[in-house]
Amino acid sequence: MHIIAEYSHKDGRDFILGNHPQELEDIRQVIAQIDAMQFKTKRSREKTMPGRMLYSPIELNAEFKRRFEALGWEKRRVQMKTTIPEIGKSHTGFREIDLVKNKLGLEVQFGKYAFTLYSVLTKMAIFAKRDVINSGVEIVPLLNLAGKTSTIGGASFEEVKADLEYRGEGNTDTPTLILGIDATKRPYPTT
Repeated sequence: MHIIAEYSHKDGRDFILGNHPQELEDIRQVIAQIDAMQFKTKRSREKTMPGRMLYSPIELNAEFKRRFEALGWEKRRVQMKTTIPEIGKSHTGFREIDLVKNKLGLEVQFGKYAFTLYSVLTKMAIFAKRDVINSGVEIVPLLNLAGKTSTIGGASFEEVKADLEYRGEGNTDTPTLILGIDATKRPYPTT
């Protein structure tokens, strides 16, 4: 796999370079080591592309997780509880972040588009508030790769970048670097 594009949200790139250079090197190394063709294992049943071989988001996520865990990255979870006085009940649950190492959070998102923005704008803020992370990286496919996965309505770097640019930065946002990846490193138009 190849990093094709980057977007720095709330000065995420500079913050991570200054505070987490080794962890960022781990991320670059893992991405470069993954041969996407090994995960082109799903045969499409969609009407628009019947029989076409697609990349498996589940298998890609598992491979990323396996490789990062081998480098000391760990899944983290925070317990949550809130009371709903109007109905006299409490709700308990948890939030989980894919991986953390030395306070750098990492999410790998080949799933639905909405989960990517949720990770960047909500989940990372929750973990930062609890001092589990101080910054984050979100790995997301470029539209070219997203269109070749078996996820309908999957995330793409282009959409995430546009939304974050148009939304702007908020006070509770966490410094985050969004990395747009693709299966091949081919020339992209510069216009």
